Amino acid sequence: MQLFYAPDVDFSTGRYLLSGEESRHCARVLRLRSGDFVHITDGRGTLCRAEIVSVSPHGCELSLGERIENFEKRGYFLQVAVAPTKNKDRLEWFAEKATEIGIDRITPLLTDHCERRTVKTDRLIRVVTGAVKQSLKAWHPQVDELTPFRELIGQPFDGKKLIAHCEADAGKILLRDCVRRGENVLVLIGPEGDFSKEEIALAYRNGFVPVSLGNSRLRTETAAVVATHSVAFLNEK
Repeated sequence: MQLFYAPDVDFSTGRYLLSGEESRHCARVLRLRSGDFVHITDGRGTLCRAEIVSVSPHGCELSLGERIENFEKRGYFLQVAVAPTKNKDRLEWFAEKATEIGIDRITPLLTDHCERRTVKTDRLIRVVTGAVKQSLKAWHPQVDELTPFRELIGQPFDGKKLIAHCEADAGKILLRDCVRRGENVLVLIGPEGDFSKEEIALAYRNGFVPVSLGNSRLRTETAAVVATHSVAFLNEK
């Protein structure tokens, strides 16, 4: 199945013109022809089968057919807020893998010990869009701008709020032991230098629960992927 991303599609019109980038991919990379069938998604849960009417690198026209609403909708909401890595490729790797696994919102998190204090959000969105298409997802995760730690923890969240840090804490429990199936989850993942003591204390005061991701010491992007997969796995029981 070939999947194209069409965030601006109006299904009621019965027709859709792929964007320039998607049209070039359709015509020049995949070498699809008129009469071939593909699928498109609006990134909001709708998957639609479509027939190619005309092919051009400047605009491929589709005739829209049968569609499925809420395609493979998950029974939980997951937001991972993660400090940008010094190597930007590692943050992009996390975004790609988390999208493939299943995530709803990715928030680059500006912390006291961040090694990188800028994020190219447009580049991160492109990586996520590519992963949506590659993994045949109908849900496009929200990608936030770089958000200060103290701003994020003050935002309301209807679900379990977790912080994974490296400090010794007698109250810390394994993530798998504190998340229930179908529960919305927000996980904070710190930089290589960890969250500051002040940030940890502030998170506690705002209702965040300290969790462990296991005995291994993980890189930031690895920890974020492990957290994403752990929540997904817990929801597959």
